[in-house]
Amino acid sequence: MSLNKSQAEAIQHTSGPMLVLAGPGSGKTTVITERTKHLIASQGIDPSHILVITFTKAAASEMKERFYRLMGKKTYPVTFGTFHAVFFHILKHAYGFHGGNIIREEQRFQFMKEIIQKMRLEYEDENEFAGDLLGEISLMKNTGVSLEHYYSKNCGKEIFEQIYQSYDRRMKQSRLIDFDDMLVYCYELFDQRKDILSAWQKKYQYILIDEFQDINRLQFDIVKMMARPENNLFVVGDDDQSIYRFRGAKPELMLGFEKTYPEAARALLDVNYRSCPSVVESSLRLISHNTERFEKKIRPQICRESKQGVEYFLWENQQEEGKAIIEQILKDCRAGGSYNDCAVLFRTNTQPRLFMSQLMAYNIPFRTKDNIPNLYEHWIARDILTYIRLAKGSRSRKDFLQIMNRPNRYITRESLEHDTVAFDVWAEFFYDKKQHWVAERIEQLEGDLRVLSRTGPFAAINYIRMGIGYEEYLRNYAEYRRISQDNLLEVLEELQDGARQFRTYDEWFAHMEEYTKELKRQKKQQEMLAECVSLATLHSAKGLEYKNVHILDVNEELMPYKKAVLDADLQEERRMFYVGITRAKENLFIHSVKKYNGREVDVSRFVGEMQLHAASERV
Repeated sequence: MSLNKSQAEAIQHTSGPMLVLAGPGSGKTTVITERTKHLIASQGIDPSHILVITFTKAAASEMKERFYRLMGKKTYPVTFGTFHAVFFHILKHAYGFHGGNIIREEQRFQFMKEIIQKMRLEYEDENEFAGDLLGEISLMKNTGVSLEHYYSKNCGKEIFEQIYQSYDRRMKQSRLIDFDDMLVYCYELFDQRKDILSAWQKKYQYILIDEFQDINRLQFDIVKMMARPENNLFVVGDDDQSIYRFRGAKPELMLGFEKTYPEAARALLDVNYRSCPSVVESSLRLISHNTERFEKKIRPQICRESKQGVEYFLWENQQEEGKAIIEQILKDCRAGGSYNDCAVLFRTNTQPRLFMSQLMAYNIPFRTKDNIPNLYEHWIARDILTYIRLAKGSRSRKDFLQIMNRPNRYITRESLEHDTVAFDVWAEFFYDKKQHWVAERIEQLEGDLRVLSRTGPFAAINYIRMGIGYEEYLRNYAEYRRISQDNLLEVLEELQDGARQFRTYDEWFAHMEEYTKELKRQKKQQEMLAECVSLATLHSAKGLEYKNVHILDVNEELMPYKKAVLDADLQEERRMFYVGITRAKENLFIHSVKKYNGREVDVSRFVGEMQLHAASERV
């Protein structure tokens, strides 16, 4: 195959460290596999001394397959694997671990749930709370922050310390390790047993790392140990595509590679073989606003411009936005294209819910790369729907238990003695106890339900939020749990905005039932679809490419996300958007809205940074 000058320079590098800056679509997999071949065929390196590390199992398999094809389908004992697979292999030899020692995901959640139940902590959604805590434990291990210096985002410091210690104890008692432990144990092993480290240094004399921008401190520390003393470390990545800080990835490790290894050579893969000129130029205009990066000049290999290139649209609301995207997809298909050519990307996995229901209405098949939660199954939605069920006549004890203290009315569970609740009997319970103020709150609840019985879905949610005080309850809950109020209120806003189009509760409930049924059906058949539109977050779209890419809701508070307050956060958001726009091969469509969930929002600063102007505006 023909290689460009930069690719050839990287492939033919002999020994010592090398940093390869690989822009989007620049052929980095080709460089890694060709260099592996070069080491064996031209430099006479024993294949068993070569280690190629990737970040995902799929990437490792693809790399191995491409290498074998390159070598005429002969097998060579080069090691291809993820960080975790490589480090677990080392631990197997040192400690006799086997596959049964790796904790399953459901076990991790079960351990955590048992711990938080035993501690009688307050939370609304057990799975969400357990997942948040496990995420924090993972981040701690990957960044090397000690427990005494860590402050949890989900609970108080002392409570988190107890949770962490209980979880750690449970894991050790069961002789189980998780993926983060593989890193921690491997680092400790190499640090304490120089004889074992020396054996692995002799085993892997040439180390190649893909997607180096995603490396975390602990992974890099272990790799540096293994690469000594020759430091034949060949790292390939793009600092502009580093988007995993929340998992402990640090782009500064790549930016500082040449300080760690002053003798390192550098190559820039500066030809983009994927995208048309306008996509490449727009992406460079955007990413040039980041200050902490390697300066790069990337040129497109494709000279001809596609028909649309890069287009920007400003819509009145999400309904108009979704309808316009669907019209464009259908237009492209009528012109001889395929659903497989199209991807719709977004910042968070809750954004595409309305768009998915629009796709269902048009009977357009789609596949989601992420788990898109059903809005109507969120605990906040369950609370709202319970209020409405009670307004419609339910007198179930279970329903009253769900909402009687949301907001807090100080009503005790023992006051509900029967499966069916009568308001007069319930209030009398507290009058008898001389707790008139609680009885009056029960009577107020009865009055509130009468109001709700006479309204439609949109007005009902508004009354529950403001009249009953549910929104204030959410604010207090967020403060208690030390989580974002905005995230909780966003669920309410989305629920209320979606209810706007339904006149009666029955219509709304019928829609929910149909939507939930269709969502389950779509999930079941997704893998069998030969042709479908791809839906993905910017995170999960990384590494993929499509002829036509649409990006939804390019607005402030979404892109960049509202949590991005510090400059480092904002630079990561810009990198994430850069990843999204560089997925497009021929046509890139950027969409902003004037109203998001019924609330006025500003166009993202990224639109101005790309120097885009609205091609069409519907108002």
